[in-house]
Amino acid sequence: MGAFEYQALDQQGRQKKGIIESDTPRLARQLLREKGLSPLSVEAVTNRESRQQASFGGRGISTRDLALVTRQLATLSRSGMPLEEALQAVSQQTDKGRIRRIILGVRSRVLEGQSLSNALANFPNAFPQLYRATVDAGESSGKLDFVLEKLAEYVETREQLRQKIQLAMIYPVLLTLISILVVIGLLTYVVPEIVGVFDNLGQELPILTRWLIAASDFLREYGLLVLGGMVAAWAAATALLRIEAVRFAHQAMQLRLPLISHFVRGSNTARFTRTLAILSGSGVELLESLRIASQVLPNLPMRRAVETTAVRVREGDSLSHALQQTRLFPPITVHLIASGETSGQLPKMLESAADNQQREVQAMAEMLVGVFEPLLILFMGGVVLTIVIAILLPIFEMNQLVH
Repeated sequence: MGAFEYQALDQQGRQKKGIIESDTPRLARQLLREKGLSPLSVEAVTNRESRQQASFGGRGISTRDLALVTRQLATLSRSGMPLEEALQAVSQQTDKGRIRRIILGVRSRVLEGQSLSNALANFPNAFPQLYRATVDAGESSGKLDFVLEKLAEYVETREQLRQKIQLAMIYPVLLTLISILVVIGLLTYVVPEIVGVFDNLGQELPILTRWLIAASDFLREYGLLVLGGMVAAWAAATALLRIEAVRFAHQAMQLRLPLISHFVRGSNTARFTRTLAILSGSGVELLESLRIASQVLPNLPMRRAVETTAVRVREGDSLSHALQQTRLFPPITVHLIASGETSGQLPKMLESAADNQQREVQAMAEMLVGVFEPLLILFMGGVVLTIVIAILLPIFEMNQLVH
């Protein structure tokens, strides 16, 4: 039985959209007619998704939605509900049409006899390779409910970290934008009105005031050109970073910069170790786990380091020693992995390494935001104070001349 998305007209001529389950498109049209609807189009869910991927490069689902779907599926599977019924229940719980369409598409493949991992492979942009490989390992080992629980925790942890970083950045970003707008407003509207009074005095203005007037004139004359140049530079940088060699060099430079390197190493290491912990704990072979885990790393030099690590492990080296040779992963992570290899508890130690790095990244982000806010306030206060002093200096000089 498959899932079909339809558009139809009801008896009042109003257009209706939805999803219906049926064996064939013809039978789906018949079912719609029995409901008093006149079908306009009936299309298999998987066909539409495939066409969207070919036309637009595909559209995934958000981490939040994926976490919710995974948690619901894990809970239902843990309760002993058959997989096809669990998928049906999950599809009924969501109010988002595209997610319902994807879940029903997966269910239709399962009803056709495919495994869950193969069914998920029909929607690669919704379910990443890590997700599918872990589900496949869970099905092979008979621990699908356990694996889904682990996946739900993994996706939820990523979503929580993303939300914390976003919330921490909201105030500094707003403060920066407001500060820039205030300075621009002062230079383009307030300063010209005030310093225009000094033009009729015929006296030489203080150098700070002359600089302020020059800055105001430049901003009014060339402000739009400067903005256009900044937008063009940003677009050019974005285009250059699409080139892998340029992006590799840029990300390699990030690994050498103070503070930034700690943040980049920590976040990438946390993602790598968390992924490897889930895969190895689910029974995926280590070399395959390394291959998949390397793909979740956004930093290309660290991704290449993991690929090099996989080659050394294939040649007989230990995972901890191979990672240490790359000199890109934190020493504490390497030591924890070495302990896991020695004790036979590698997945547990990988989880500990991921938790450790995640805490460090979160603490570092909070520290940077905490330092940035007062520094920005002091800087913008200094800029505004400079503008005020530049305006008041000619007034003070006039008072001295009068006395």
